[in-house]
Amino acid sequence: MELRVLRYFVTVAEELNITRAAERLNISQPPLSNQIRSLEDELDTVLFIRGKRHLQLTESGRLLYRYAKEILSLTDKASQEIRLMGKGMYGTISIGLVEGSAPDIASKWIESFMRKYPDIKFRIMDGNSDELIERLRSGLINLAVITAPCDQTLLNNFRVGQEKMTAFMSRENPLSALPGDTIDLAMLKDQPLIIPSREAMNDMIYKWFREIDCEPRIVCKMDNYLDVAALAGGNVGVSLFPKTSYVLNQKIVAKEIVNSGRYVDYLFVWLKGKPLPIPDETFISFVKQSLDGSN
Repeated sequence: MELRVLRYFVTVAEELNITRAAERLNISQPPLSNQIRSLEDELDTVLFIRGKRHLQLTESGRLLYRYAKEILSLTDKASQEIRLMGKGMYGTISIGLVEGSAPDIASKWIESFMRKYPDIKFRIMDGNSDELIERLRSGLINLAVITAPCDQTLLNNFRVGQEKMTAFMSRENPLSALPGDTIDLAMLKDQPLIIPSREAMNDMIYKWFREIDCEPRIVCKMDNYLDVAALAGGNVGVSLFPKTSYVLNQKIVAKEIVNSGRYVDYLFVWLKGKPLPIPDETFISFVKQSLDGSN
């Protein structure tokens, strides 16, 4: 598969119309149609269901679109880095930030780094920790801030922050009326719980409850921290998430889990054994020095 043909395919997949795609690519329609058919022949599959006025991606087409976008993104990134190589501190640093405290933690480094190196730009991607690790593996990003734990055989890492785990509950829940803004984990043992879907976070929460000789009653797992308040406010259950998952919502009460060790660490990570561009290496050193200076 040639990169040129992949670009043609991606454009057709986004437009779902050969005429509009041809206009966008500034080529005539017949050659574009022939290129798409040749690609289908090469892959021995049908990529589009052809209607009278528009196209529809097949399952194979959707899979190729996802891979083609990643391939083209990596190609553009490689071309940019090679052109900038040897020119000093120029370029774009691609970093992933997990939901929670990571954007607030990283904003301080990024602002200071751009003041020091004004020709550096940042490309920031968000997602849960597992998604960011996969993007590191695929090369879409080089750096990330995720929540612990992580696979230390795969990732270089150092801790950049920590925050308490918090129970978010509906005001209809009797526990919300208890005095104070903290709660003991034992008081949640019979509560329906909503927890992060990440496997490592699941294991951590199960371990906490085993330490108090009970099993958590998990009713829901979710990826998006921003939806925590909605489910807790709807009295679906008590959400166990980092404190910064809280969004202003009059229907919920937030109580920090008071037990020792009930917190989440934020880790700065990058792949082991993968050479990094000079700006990325410099940024890692800059962050480490910033942390040392704050101690």
